[in-house]
Amino acid sequence: MAIFHLIAPSGYCIQQQAAERGVAYLRETGHSVENTQVISRRWQRFAGSDAERLADLNQLVELSENQTIALAVRGGYGLTRLLDAIDYAALGKRARRGPLLICGHSDFTAFQLALLAQEGSVTFSGPMLAGNFGAENLSEFTLDHFWQALREPHFTLRWPGYAPEPFSARGTVWGGNLAMLMSLLGTPWMPRIEGGILVVEDINEHPYRVERMLLQLHQAGVLARQSAVVLGSFSAAKPNDYDNGYNLAEMAHALRSRIAVPIVDGLAFGHEPDTVTLPLGAQGELVYDGRYAHLTLSGHPTLR
Repeated sequence: MAIFHLIAPSGYCIQQQAAERGVAYLRETGHSVENTQVISRRWQRFAGSDAERLADLNQLVELSENQTIALAVRGGYGLTRLLDAIDYAALGKRARRGPLLICGHSDFTAFQLALLAQEGSVTFSGPMLAGNFGAENLSEFTLDHFWQALREPHFTLRWPGYAPEPFSARGTVWGGNLAMLMSLLGTPWMPRIEGGILVVEDINEHPYRVERMLLQLHQAGVLARQSAVVLGSFSAAKPNDYDNGYNLAEMAHALRSRIAVPIVDGLAFGHEPDTVTLPLGAQGELVYDGRYAHLTLSGHPTLR
């Protein structure tokens, strides 16, 4: 069984009950949970002062290499404040010494991509304590894919998706939350991935805002450097009467007309109850056969 070391580097956890439910679930299923004091920690809208939240990240260098998973409590804004003070070199050195298993998503994407940019370290974009492990109806899909990613050094995701024609691509798998990715453009924390497989998701972003962010990535030259783009979940991206038929599918169609890089959609990845876990920075092989997409991942750290 694993040891879950909790970290809260972003927003205050307003879902205190959910977080406690998540801790109870993990313990009931045989795991240890440590550093639980970060759940209730608060300063203004954040899960503690900048110094406290920064310490959550920099102290990950002290984690045991044996069955320990660093798990974010929740997202929300906060990590951007910390990016210039994180000890990336020490974290990278620790990751090279032995498995450093770090999991979260949403605002956490900023830290994950900065660590990837600075040190090439792989982290997991996946469930968090309050929103996932603490859900009233815990998703078996999410659980299965979480343990698959953290236990299997080589695994394949398969899903029904759409692209105009079959294709195959290989490269570094990276991405995560689209808005957080966009916030890193032009900074030292933005990975420069050549020939990568970019996977993006978001929540509460209207289709036109998703399009605008993806077009900025295109106009900045990021998309042209990729071998493929995968669209995950865009939760609560609801068109309205004004859109007159414009929706996420039309957004993807417009994007495909501008770039030659293949784009496939439909991956259950993001802010939905059902989400896969992706090792950001791992190696991927993506094949779309005209009906199903298959993404095979390898080269990521796993539980011993």
